[in-house]
Amino acid sequence: MPIINITLSTRPDAARSKRIAHEVTELTQRHLRKDPTVTAVAISHIEPEHWFAGGPSLADQQRESFWLDIKVVDGTNTKDELAAYIAEVYEGVGTILGALHPESYAFVHEVSAAAYGFGGRTQEYRYIKGRLAAV
Repeated sequence: MPIINITLSTRPDAARSKRIAHEVTELTQRHLRKDPTVTAVAISHIEPEHWFAGGPSLADQQRESFWLDIKVVDGTNTKDELAAYIAEVYEGVGTILGALHPESYAFVHEVSAAAYGFGGRTQEYRYIKGRLAAV
């Protein structure tokens, strides 16, 4: 946990995807305190001829862009942590992609622990189980 979906305005490149997944996972651990051993990253691609920002396609602008979408449990991060994360994701992915369009996005969904989980267990279940084990 969490699941991170990243859409890139590039053609697929396994080495670049690996670099981006590593960078984003590291930033997610550093700023949001999420365990990298249960962080999943899925990367998809839209050719720059089919991605439009401010009117023209990114291909016409000779720019790249990305859309990062991450789900975390609500209340687990402060506004400052989220702001730092979004800023560093923009910098980190931009360094890898180069010529980054300013209309590149990181979107952090804060969702209920009762409505989010992995391995068939909600985060709420894991929280309660941990609290009971501590007693």
